[in-house]
Amino acid sequence: MDLALQELEDFLKQSLKDEVLETSISHRELTLSVAPEHLLKVLGFLRDDANCRFRQLMDICGIDDLEASPRFRVVYNLLSLTNNQRVRINVRTDEDTPVPSATELFSTAAWFEREVWDLFGIYFSNHPDLRRLLTDYGFEGHPLRKDFPLTGYVEIRYDDNLKRVVYEPVKLAQDFRTFDFLSPWEGQWEHLHSQLPGDEKASPPDEASAEAEKS
Repeated sequence: MDLALQELEDFLKQSLKDEVLETSISHRELTLSVAPEHLLKVLGFLRDDANCRFRQLMDICGIDDLEASPRFRVVYNLLSLTNNQRVRINVRTDEDTPVPSATELFSTAAWFEREVWDLFGIYFSNHPDLRRLLTDYGFEGHPLRKDFPLTGYVEIRYDDNLKRVVYEPVKLAQDFRTFDFLSPWEGQWEHLHSQLPGDEKASPPDEASAEAEKS
């Protein structure tokens, strides 16, 4: 284990013992679990303390643990160029509990938080401009939630008669089909021999080579 990272973990446990719920080290990265109400204090300490100097916020991403409670995780990835170290912060929340915006500490958080809000529906309080970022303004739902339907809720098309974009409920062109995997392109060899006799293209490579040697 990286000795410097272990020393950092011990230092943070002592300095933030009331704010950090849990720590772990994996793949040369330190992970801290923090409650939402203590997030800004922990981020500010990691950025400003002389022993930390995590001045770069590299990413903020969301995770949907559908069966967990609270359901969502917001993950902050910080980098210290001075110490050549990385730290990850996990914050648990649900659909109704906002996470405080980190924009006052890291300007890059603005777009990262908009992306998480757009795709997961996790709300960030005190964000200066919390709007959708990747989906359309009329988009319904949050597409990276695990319970989001694969077909979506609405489809968008341009109506040449109305001369504008219209939103319509999703219409499936056909019923859901199940496949028996009997196609010679994707089926299993034993099924192909029993269902498609005489199809030489369905012969396994080893049998085809054996037949070639006999001839």
